[in-house]
Amino acid sequence: MKRLTDLTIAFIASVVLFLPFVLVALMVRFTSKGPIIYWSDRVGRNNQLFKMPKFRSMLIDTPAVATHLLSNPDQYLTPIGSFLRKSSLDELPQLWSIIKGDMSFVGPRPALFNQEDLIALRTEKLVHTIVPGLTGWAQINGRDELPIPQKVELDSYYLQNQSLFLDFKILFLTFFKVIKRDGITH
Repeated sequence: MKRLTDLTIAFIASVVLFLPFVLVALMVRFTSKGPIIYWSDRVGRNNQLFKMPKFRSMLIDTPAVATHLLSNPDQYLTPIGSFLRKSSLDELPQLWSIIKGDMSFVGPRPALFNQEDLIALRTEKLVHTIVPGLTGWAQINGRDELPIPQKVELDSYYLQNQSLFLDFKILFLTFFKVIKRDGITH
């Protein structure tokens, strides 16, 4: 049922968000050098790697690490990078990952391939057994501000309490978090 819900919402969102998608793509193209889409190596279900697309918000020579690990993340942002990240518009291409089945709308955010500490803790708590999401329980309870052990505890809560009702609650709360730009540090 969850996969069918994901596909239905993803196709509807693709139609509704087509114009914003095109506008953001043009903004990325005309404000910085490099590709419009950045393909990030991420860890999916059962710790399998997949390529997750995002609108490029960072310069092309940015190290492939979590933003909070950069000494000065702002120096790597494109002219519209901060806006894209704070508005979460950089996430729009992930509709492709949802349609493809690499991601769901709700689940733990996929770790970067080199976030060994996060991957190890999620594996220990069996969080790696579920499909990662565009948003999740941890995102509505702190997002970038959470330390990794707390993030994994929230992911584990989601694993143990998964339901369509909880998914819709998370999607609803995510909408308001994005509008308020709550929990975003970069």
